[in-house]
Amino acid sequence: MARIAVMGAGMGAMAAAARLAVAGHRVVVYERTATYGGALRRVERDGFAFDTGPGLLPLPAVYRDLFLKTGKEPLEACVKLVQVDPSSRHVFADGTDVSLPNASRAGVVTALTEALGAGAGDRWGDFLVRAREAWDRTRRPLLEEPLWPNWPVLAEREPYPAVPHKRLLRTRRAATLAEVGAWELGDPRLTALLESHALAYGLDPRVAPASAAVLPYVEHAFGTWYVRGGIRELARAVYERCLARKVEFVFGAEVTGVVEKDGRAAGVELRDGTVVEADTVVGSGPWRLSGLSRTELYVGDDVVPKPETLVAGKVVVCLALRGAREAGAAHRTVVHTTDREAELDLFGPGTPPERPTVWVERPDDPRLRPDEAHESVVLTSTVPSQTHHDWTADGAADAFADRMAAAAERAVPGLRERVLWREVRTPVHTEEETGAQGGGIPAPSLSGAAGTLLHPANSTRLPGLFAVGGWAHPGGGLPHAGMSGALVAGLIVEGPEFRGSR
Repeated sequence: MARIAVMGAGMGAMAAAARLAVAGHRVVVYERTATYGGALRRVERDGFAFDTGPGLLPLPAVYRDLFLKTGKEPLEACVKLVQVDPSSRHVFADGTDVSLPNASRAGVVTALTEALGAGAGDRWGDFLVRAREAWDRTRRPLLEEPLWPNWPVLAEREPYPAVPHKRLLRTRRAATLAEVGAWELGDPRLTALLESHALAYGLDPRVAPASAAVLPYVEHAFGTWYVRGGIRELARAVYERCLARKVEFVFGAEVTGVVEKDGRAAGVELRDGTVVEADTVVGSGPWRLSGLSRTELYVGDDVVPKPETLVAGKVVVCLALRGAREAGAAHRTVVHTTDREAELDLFGPGTPPERPTVWVERPDDPRLRPDEAHESVVLTSTVPSQTHHDWTADGAADAFADRMAAAAERAVPGLRERVLWREVRTPVHTEEETGAQGGGIPAPSLSGAAGTLLHPANSTRLPGLFAVGGWAHPGGGLPHAGMSGALVAGLIVEGPEFRGSR
């Protein structure tokens, strides 16, 4: 039985801890804050409750597998999963309004044709076919296997089979997501639909590789799910599974360094000076602690994400509303910006958009409101991180929240008149809760783009030190966190020859 120290109680770290405990190891998790869950936090006040992290769960199979492999009770015995329908509603810049059914390509094609006109649905359907090919080509190396030793193949390969496009007397294939939209979809509303999936992960569609087409494909192919009581309930369930498997948690314990002995990780040092011995160390972003550079944590050289690609964070506005949620309201509505170019300045000058794209979450869940005469709503927008914009400046957060609420009113008429109170959370809160520099949000690993959207390998060049969570392979996103936990556990239990579950 090995002693394993885990840095942080985020979803990836807890997923790894549960699996390692089942394998017979003694696992202790050191979390610098007072609770678990990483970005899956909750605000509670006056009978209202709000998820401040992800609102929906894609690819629930990842967590079904975690619960299957770590105990007798399946995931559905610990939380209630509800497949939302429609999957999402979209309000475009010109006022066009369309609701997309969950996990139904034919239904989505029909809905887009009816709302956007003849041919629109078919173009989106054809795009999904190409996106599926990209998904099939990259699923295993980017999600289910440790980062390949020959990772440059992923950096150079563009798996999306773009339609040839004649431009300036030359035939080209789309290299970026923006080019896919402009060249293949033929409608600015379809382009907005496509690009919103990248924007949700903090990716600039003008530089995100065409392989980012897998992001909308996953939602359309596998559906989106809500956890009754809020996504925070998923974090609770994973935490309780860890406890059931005898994982120990020490809260308020910040790891400040990795102890090295005889050329390998031998424990961790806490802020209070305590040194904890361990045979193996697992953590999110351990290169910040070990003295190793990010490059050294890759399998290879020069795979470091360029700093300018790590600029985005989130502003979340929790709204306590008077008045009942109307029957048939969509769980999620995306209100698209009316000024795309200005919005994308958040990736360059670091300017919060005047007219942002806003994700409006309206869960029909009695556990999140005091009674049927009230409603809890969460607004989310992608913004520059604290590193690139000062969200602590007087009035900065409230002014942007006002703009978000004004945009959301295009989907929820009279929204601002119903507000009892609100709480605004910026990248500053994200940094405090997760430790991510500037409150940035990690994007999923993607092929192409010269490797700038690959993440550090789970195994490092310091034996006994492993990286887990959104800033390690396979990158950001709730399913990806669970996958990173599975990969780290596999590498520790089975050794460096582990190649993922089949």
